[in-house]
Amino acid sequence: MNHAPALSVRQGLVYVSTAAVAWGTGGAAGAVLHGAGQLSPVAVSFWRFACGAALLLAVARSRPSWRAVLLVGPAMAVCQAAYFAAIAEAGVAVATMITMGATPLLVAAGGRVFLGEPLGRTGLGCAALAVAGLAMLTGGAQTVTPVGAGYALLSALAYSLVTLTTRRMPADGVAVWGFAGGAACLLPLAAAGGLLPAGHTVTNVLLLGYLAAVPTALAYGLFFAGLRVVGGTTAAVLSLLEPLVAAVIGVVLLGERLSAVQVGGASVLLFALAWLARGELRRAPR
Repeated sequence: MNHAPALSVRQGLVYVSTAAVAWGTGGAAGAVLHGAGQLSPVAVSFWRFACGAALLLAVARSRPSWRAVLLVGPAMAVCQAAYFAAIAEAGVAVATMITMGATPLLVAAGGRVFLGEPLGRTGLGCAALAVAGLAMLTGGAQTVTPVGAGYALLSALAYSLVTLTTRRMPADGVAVWGFAGGAACLLPLAAAGGLLPAGHTVTNVLLLGYLAAVPTALAYGLFFAGLRVVGGTTAAVLSLLEPLVAAVIGVVLLGERLSAVQVGGASVLLFALAWLARGELRRAPR
């Protein structure tokens, strides 16, 4: 039996960072589908998972992983559903700030308690700095409600569970069977709001194909592979590239504007990510 060569830490960092960049492009595509195709956010997530699983099965067939179906899949579904519920209650900025900001802290705590991963001062400092930059980038949390915050924290908890559990699982098959389990969980909710986009236009089909191929199959495949060599806390902090990329797309393609505080937050976030990656490379065995 042939085994793929082990990734280096540098390659793992590139994989996780590339995944985060790809996730950042998915928000704009999903927003267009939600508006023009009149698909609910849950339906968009269902098609992402279902088509992503089909694509990965077509590229590389793997044995069914029931741990991925029964554990990773439901956690991914909860993460998506709770995040969209948080957006409905508190808005995109607040939901993103709480969900993405809490995730590195939850992963750091869970990794220390359950996996015995050390909590270095550099990692914790970078995580705190990155969360501060995220808060500036998203414009602060002026309209936090208990319900919205609860949904956002639930999404962060589910995402943290995915990150921590997949650290000790074989990378092959985690994404495809996790998607399959997540799609099964989301199907009833998606069907209640309508599964098919309005008009069935070529644009809607292409957008669904892009969501399935790039921010889903490719991104999660790279993320799970990178988790084999990159610490969970590092991966969670690097995932904060997602809202940064989404903000850049909003400025370049959607005509949105960033305030001076938001630009400063983006700079702080980038500095924290670069500092964290440098520390991870210095700790890697040579």
